[in-house]
Amino acid sequence: MFDNICKFLAETYSTDIATWLLGEPIPLTQVQPQELAVEPIRADSLILLEAEGLLLHLEFQTKADPQIPFRMLDYWTRAYRRFPDRVMRQIVIYLKETSSDLVHQHKFVRGTTYHEFEVIRLWEQTPDKFLAHAGMIPFAILVSSNDKEHLLRKIAQKIDQIPELNTRKTIAAATYVLAGLVLEENIVKQILRRDIMRDSVTYQAILQEGRQEGEIKGRQEGEIKGRQEGEIKGRKQGEIKGRKQGEIKGRKQGLITIVLRLLMHKFGNLPPNIHTQVMRLKIARLESLAEAILDFESLADVDLWFSNK
Repeated sequence: MFDNICKFLAETYSTDIATWLLGEPIPLTQVQPQELAVEPIRADSLILLEAEGLLLHLEFQTKADPQIPFRMLDYWTRAYRRFPDRVMRQIVIYLKETSSDLVHQHKFVRGTTYHEFEVIRLWEQTPDKFLAHAGMIPFAILVSSNDKEHLLRKIAQKIDQIPELNTRKTIAAATYVLAGLVLEENIVKQILRRDIMRDSVTYQAILQEGRQEGEIKGRQEGEIKGRQEGEIKGRKQGEIKGRKQGEIKGRKQGLITIVLRLLMHKFGNLPPNIHTQVMRLKIARLESLAEAILDFESLADVDLWFSNK
């Protein structure tokens, strides 16, 4: 979830990102991972932005990862193969404070192979630069501060000053998600307006993510099943039927995935009975539960929701 929020912000507010990282508001456009000559690892979280003569590769990390140095080298070679004339800047941005030495690694060294990249640890940054641009506001809660609750109230004031309603909703929702890395859920809910977050395109995008993943998987399964049925009942009829069944199944599976992800984000590990009950829900009820989760205060609210069905 955190990777997707950061990717969304970087691609939607790329000029603000450029102001922060490059020192000037250079317009940046998204480069699709498929444009690399070789299928990239973790393409779902790969962030590539480009401007004239420049390729910016960003990696947002919530945890220390010993594979980061090699991954940055691997991406550099793939990008160089596709864009040999571009200057490439690679920046790993760690979101959550940790004492691990891995977050200080900024190079890959093996024998005569040597590759460097940049590293930013958000908890070492100051909030001023993040509060100056709308697209950077959600990251402000992760910077250096002795009083995160006071900082979130300051951030909420900045969000309220954003003139454009849709932008205000989007930034509020993204802030809500990232604040969960450093503050308790009830504190975040007290400070940020839930009505704005509920209607935001970002919150809806989190829900849509699961639907899309499930639909793609379901479509693939449906096509395979359809081809098999088509051998008996006719290829065309079988593929249509199989695709529809697969899409329904895939959509349901995607909703189950995102509902469980949202519940675990709020409450941690879930009792087995909740997993079982979620798996048994139909699509309409899954969509209803996904919307209701924002108002839940405890697992008791989840049990109450199921008891009222």
